[in-house]
Amino acid sequence: MTHFSEEMTKLNETILAMASHAESAVARSMRALVERNDALALKVQADDNIIDQFEIEVDDIAIHLLAKAPLATELRLITVAMKISQNLERVGDEACSIARRAHDLNAEPQLKPYIDLPRMATMSLEMLRDALTAFIEHQPDKARTVVPRDKDVDELNRQLHRELSSYMVERPTTITRCLNLMVISKCLERIADHATNVAQQVVYLYEAKDIRHTAPKPNET
Repeated sequence: MTHFSEEMTKLNETILAMASHAESAVARSMRALVERNDALALKVQADDNIIDQFEIEVDDIAIHLLAKAPLATELRLITVAMKISQNLERVGDEACSIARRAHDLNAEPQLKPYIDLPRMATMSLEMLRDALTAFIEHQPDKARTVVPRDKDVDELNRQLHRELSSYMVERPTTITRCLNLMVISKCLERIADHATNVAQQVVYLYEAKDIRHTAPKPNET
C-alpha cells in the first residue's frame, strides 16, 4: 500500500470514528432526557470537544492529501469527507443542545410522557446510519433512499410544535418547559437534515451527480 493510500484509509477511518461519537452523543443526550439523568447530560456536553477534534483531524488529513494532486475520484472522496465531517460536527452540537435542555427540564416536573421525541431521535439516527453505511459500502442507491425520509421527521417536528403551542396557551406555567421541548424537537429535525446532507454527498461521491436543490417545486408535483 502506498503512503497516499494509507492516508486515504486513515481519512475514512477518522470519519467513521467521528460518526460513532456523534451518534453516541445523540443517543446519550436523549437518554439524559428520558431517564432524567443530569450526570449523563453534563457528560455529553463535556465530550463535545472530542467530536470537534475529529473535525480538525479530518481537515488536516484532507488538506495534506489535496496537496498531492489526487485523481478526480480521489478528489471527490477528499472533499466529500470534509463535508461529511462538518455535518457530523454539527450533529454533535445538536446533541449538546439537547443535553443542555434535558438538564434544564430535569429540574422541573415532567410535562408529558416522552413519545414523539424518542421516535424522532430514532428516525434521525437511522437516517444518519444509513447514509454512513452507504458511504462505507459504496451504495449511492441506499443514500438516495435517505433523502425523502427527512419529510417524516419534519412533519413530526411541526406536529409537536403545534401541540406544545396549545399547551402554552392553555397552561402558561408550562411555557419554559414547552420551549425547551420545542428546541429539542428542532435539534432532532436538524440532525435529520444533516443526515440528508451526508446522503446527498454520498450520491455525489459515487455518481458524480449533485442532487441538492433538485426536489420538484410544489406546483410541479
